[in-house]
Amino acid sequence: DDSWRVIHALADKDPQVLGVRFRRNFGKADALDAGFRAATAPYVVTIDADLQDDPNEIPALLAKLQPSGGGYDVVSGWKIDRKDPWHKRWPSLGFNALASWLTGVRLHDHNCGLKAYRREALADVNLYGELHRFVPVLAAARGYRVTEVAVHHRPREYGVSKYGVSRILKGLMDLITIKFLTGYGDRPQHVLGGLGLVSFGLGSLGLVYLALRWVVSRLFEDLDPVHLHETAALYYSLALCLVGAQFLAVGLLGAMITASLSRREPGYSVAERIEAKNGTRIDAD
Repeated sequence: DDSWRVIHALADKDPQVLGVRFRRNFGKADALDAGFRAATAPYVVTIDADLQDDPNEIPALLAKLQPSGGGYDVVSGWKIDRKDPWHKRWPSLGFNALASWLTGVRLHDHNCGLKAYRREALADVNLYGELHRFVPVLAAARGYRVTEVAVHHRPREYGVSKYGVSRILKGLMDLITIKFLTGYGDRPQHVLGGLGLVSFGLGSLGLVYLALRWVVSRLFEDLDPVHLHETAALYYSLALCLVGAQFLAVGLLGAMITASLSRREPGYSVAERIEAKNGTRIDAD
């Protein structure tokens, strides 16, 4: 679309313009991550190139980052009057409601491309895959404050929308991923181990019940004999035990990986630090 030539021309006129070009299309999340890493100003604003979002709304978002506007760390746009067809608006309403409920970050428009951030909040976010729409959720999970501002929306005049059923399905999978990462990313055994215990427990109960039936049928000759190998419940119970053991094993493996990574990178985010002014250190007894 000749955009790189335009960026070159802008950079020649303004030394503050910086462009980053990939060797191929790596996706929006990687593009945003590259821009975040290159940014040096205290505030970062993202806006889609199709110009459906109005750049004149940027000051309103930046105002929310100021102490007088609440001192938020992330401000997301909210397209209150979307200029998109109904088959994009209605699924988006459902998706945003589901995302707000699952993540606890109450936003009307998680996928709005117009957002403003404090740079330190972005430094704490690990962005990859298709998680670009969930940057506010990732930041909130690290303790940063998130809000939203109503913005205007324009009809699409440039580019072609890639919206479709596949994008909805990918969005749902990303939502499940973000829920797991923010809720159980540092303790995978809690969810996987829980599922494993439930599955293994149900399978064990089934096996105990079948064993008791077999013993009783052998003790009382007037009862019909129980042939376990002909009982479907036996195989269901064994399958539940096997699946439960696999969940437990994967959960333990995830916990070991998390413990290994946490030695290299802490799982917390420090807002401020007060150092000893006299340069001495006080050790605990």
